[in-house]
Amino acid sequence: MLFGSGLTLLLCSVFAHVSSQSCRCKTLPSRGLRVNCTLQGLRTIPHLPAEITELLLQNNLLTTVTPGHLDRLHHLQLVNLSGNPFHCDCSIQYLRQWLQRNKAISVMPVCASPTELAHRSIDELTDADFASCLSDHCFEWVYNAILCLMLCFLIGLLLWCMQLARNSTFILGIDERHTGFEAESLRSLKPKHRVRMRWSIGSLSPGTDDMDKPLLNMDILPQILDVLHKQHNIKIKVP
Repeated sequence: MLFGSGLTLLLCSVFAHVSSQSCRCKTLPSRGLRVNCTLQGLRTIPHLPAEITELLLQNNLLTTVTPGHLDRLHHLQLVNLSGNPFHCDCSIQYLRQWLQRNKAISVMPVCASPTELAHRSIDELTDADFASCLSDHCFEWVYNAILCLMLCFLIGLLLWCMQLARNSTFILGIDERHTGFEAESLRSLKPKHRVRMRWSIGSLSPGTDDMDKPLLNMDILPQILDVLHKQHNIKIKVP
């Protein structure tokens, strides 16, 4: 008994420390926990300890309740949300469903707006009152579906272009303007490549200038052209 009372006192002190609102926390004789936030000007419900048994939120400025906010309060025996200016649009559906499941412990709040729903108990609202919400949901679903289809189309187009480029054949034409093409033109003319290399067996000795050697061995040119054709679909066309 002392342990349970001490635990509830601890929960009250923790709640008072973390809550920025001046809600009052009180332990009940039945080892319950009451949180009283009456007339505090609250626009949102504060974070509440899961062990509370009574929640008093009447006469504040609440217009809606965040979906899922009350689901963790499994020990509630009394909830009072009356006297708040609830706006009964699509966002109030969570509170409506929660109140319908917990009628026995709730003091029912009423709608303050819109005009056509004013003064109606929130738990008595029907699906017909939220028909526009269903159309908005359908429109959002259609929009997301169209967006996904466009994204899939763009990805498919990109893959098709990549496949097309891979299977395409590139032809390099050589005409009369290239008749003077010689292996000597493939030799590097950059100054950094004009290095004199001297070769001999076992040691360095005077030899031929590397400039006299073509950059490309013309003996392997047919093999290079064959690889370009088979692996990269590049052909050399001579008219």
